Amino acid sequence: MSLMTTQQGGESPGKKSVYLRLLASARPYRKRFFWAVGCMLLASACNVVPPWLLKNVVDDVLIARNLAMLNALPFLLVGLFAGKGIASYGHQYLMNWVGQNVVMDLRLRLYDHLQRMSLRYLHGNRLGEIMSRITNDVTILQNLVTSVVVNLVVQSVTFLGMVGFLFYINWKLTLITFAILPLTVLILDRASKKLRIVGHAIQSELAGLSAVVQEAFSAVRVVRSFATEDLELSRFRRSNRENFRAVMHGVQVQAALAAIIELVLIAALALILWLGGREVVGGGQTPGELIAFLGYLGFLVQPIRVFTSVVSSMQLGLAAAERIFSLLDIPGEVESPVNPVPLGVLEGRVTFRNVTFSYAEGQPVLRDISLEIVPGEKVALVGPTGSGKSTLADLIPRFYDPDSGTVLVDGADLRRVNLRELRKQIGIVPQESLLMKGTIAFNISYGLPELSSEQIREAADIAGILSFIESLPEGFETEVGERGVTLSGGQRQRIAIARAVVRDPRILILDEATSSLDLEVERQVQEAMNRAMKGRTSLVIAHRLSTVRNADRIVVLDGGRIVEQGRHEELLTGGGMYGRLYHLQFDRGTGQ
Repeated sequence: MSLMTTQQGGESPGKKSVYLRLLASARPYRKRFFWAVGCMLLASACNVVPPWLLKNVVDDVLIARNLAMLNALPFLLVGLFAGKGIASYGHQYLMNWVGQNVVMDLRLRLYDHLQRMSLRYLHGNRLGEIMSRITNDVTILQNLVTSVVVNLVVQSVTFLGMVGFLFYINWKLTLITFAILPLTVLILDRASKKLRIVGHAIQSELAGLSAVVQEAFSAVRVVRSFATEDLELSRFRRSNRENFRAVMHGVQVQAALAAIIELVLIAALALILWLGGREVVGGGQTPGELIAFLGYLGFLVQPIRVFTSVVSSMQLGLAAAERIFSLLDIPGEVESPVNPVPLGVLEGRVTFRNVTFSYAEGQPVLRDISLEIVPGEKVALVGPTGSGKSTLADLIPRFYDPDSGTVLVDGADLRRVNLRELRKQIGIVPQESLLMKGTIAFNISYGLPELSSEQIREAADIAGILSFIESLPEGFETEVGERGVTLSGGQRQRIAIARAVVRDPRILILDEATSSLDLEVERQVQEAMNRAMKGRTSLVIAHRLSTVRNADRIVVLDGGRIVEQGRHEELLTGGGMYGRLYHLQFDRGTGQ
């Protein structure tokens, strides 16, 4: 499923509107939010008063020559702006506190949701685009929840307050002025729809830009090996250009909107100056009232200009929110049942009953697989690339659910057991042993912080890596670097084996754990694997058939079906696919 599937046309990602969902996210912080709104209202009120004071200065001080009021005005002005400063500080601090917490909560929800999402989805989408949701989109949303909301409330209240004073001073002139408002509202409506579409385009292009960078640097060795730096640069340049075009389109729309609205408002101001001046000359209103009226119209330009800018930022923020909520709305494919069947300590019996599985509809990878693995048995899965070996193994820890059929462990349907309880009793050594940034001890005990030093040491001994670790100056506290780059492939693989066996799993899955190693290191890792598999139900996925000679049973897959199974000697003399694959490797010198 594409990242943008639910984004077309700026539609709301779920039944609730994005506005209500954002308000729901702020519910835990509603007390501070209401205090912030109170401060916004006070600051807005302080914005509305100055033109009215200007009227009093002209009519009651300058024309009436009232010295007492003149003496009081400086104190009123200082007090007014002191109150405004305190209120502005309060709403800025409180709204940023609320906004930062809302965004932090959303970022945590998004990260947690991504951690639990279907592997189908994660493997089927570009990592850079997914990362863009947590970084770029959340950052834009942060601006919406803090600055945009503040400006929206303050400027809206200021606008309404000034409109109220305009009606009080001269309702006829006000009606004439606001006869032009429908045109302004129409422009804003059209522009907001356009800006929402532009906002989606900008975020999409930015996500694509992040994806290009992520892919290029993740495969930097491949890029350099094939001398394709210029090709990657051209891809980045093309993506960068598309992002530039999307951003500039948004700038054009926003700038044109601000200029048009300002022109409309200035035209209204010029008309009112002419009509109001005629009323003052004719004695219909005082000079102070006209000056206050014009002052309010002048000040009215600021909230409307800010509001036009807010509309742009709001549409970008809502576009980001929609993208975030659309991702949160994607259900996890595999989840624990509400009332799981207790597993207890596993014996290690694994049963596949008529299992069919496909990543894409109509393209099955496994076809009607039936297989039973008894506790303590060492079973090897072999077959050509794409025959379904790794997919079959991935069904045991329930990374996926089969399209049809059932997978059972100790007789319990995996769809009825608690995932955490199941996976804690399964050890997996993948083909590419990625280590986490941290110490060797941290990587071996990953997910089990309660393990003792002796348990970690024992696991390292089983994996055949203990002597190497103890030879290091810092021993188990040695930092391995990001993704384990400071260690060789064989060392990373043995640490991965230690990480699997330290859990004392009842089921151990080794997915082509030696395929990327040279023969000498492979033998060392194979010895570690043999020690790790002792007394456990083990499933070994092998590319090099020489590593599975001693398996209790070898299961051969081809085209998603089991085509033969048995011991090494039986299959070798049976004249089937296993014999052909084995002799092919032997003839090439890789079967020894």
